[in-house]
Amino acid sequence: MAEIDDGGRQLWPFLVIWVLASYVLLPRLNRVLARIYVPSYFIGRTTTSDGLLGDPINLAVVGTPEQLRSSMVSAGWSEPDPVTLRSSWHIVRAALLHRSYPGAPVSPLFVFQQRQDLAFEREVAGSPAQRHHVRFWICPPDWKLPGGFDVDMVGAATFDRRVGLSLFTFQITHKIARDTDEERDLIVGVLREAGAAVHVVRHFSTGYHSRNGGGDAIETDGDLPIISLGQPRPDARAFPGP
Repeated sequence: MAEIDDGGRQLWPFLVIWVLASYVLLPRLNRVLARIYVPSYFIGRTTTSDGLLGDPINLAVVGTPEQLRSSMVSAGWSEPDPVTLRSSWHIVRAALLHRSYPGAPVSPLFVFQQRQDLAFEREVAGSPAQRHHVRFWICPPDWKLPGGFDVDMVGAATFDRRVGLSLFTFQITHKIARDTDEERDLIVGVLREAGAAVHVVRHFSTGYHSRNGGGDAIETDGDLPIISLGQPRPDARAFPGP
């Protein structure tokens, strides 16, 4: 019994050190370093709340937030709950116990120095541990994509494959699938089924392999689908299905 009690006492200092390092010290260090090497202008990547480069921007939308919400919800996707202590605890319990939580919160990512305006998700196998999800940001007035394309929103679609620890902060987070193009193509297919027209800016960025803000390996071919909600554009090209 004495040995068991000693082990329990030794665990508490480790937990305290982990919490302080993961949720206080490392995030502050990352924010300082990010001010040095992460540009403040649009480069086709999101950033995390700690300033780290996040998921790739792999979608653009022409249309209103109301049109987008209607299309995604009608297709069976859910909007996430706000991130609170209660919802965070709910998703942890649901993931560990493999219970359904269709409105599980998604972490904030930033584009144009603002967090996502819309997000949608669809869990897999009745648990938020694995889920399809996509975030969208409303573009500033008169802003154009590089290349001069007029769009109303940009988006980042990724697949959460499991719960784990961030490589950069050791915080509990979702780990995403490497092939971000596959999730991009899924969202394109969903919105095409809802009547949207799609044309693709080939090689909007060069294809690349990198890591996101949680340290997960990511890859993309660099193509950017532009999804027109409502009336199709005359020059729209069909996007090949997944």
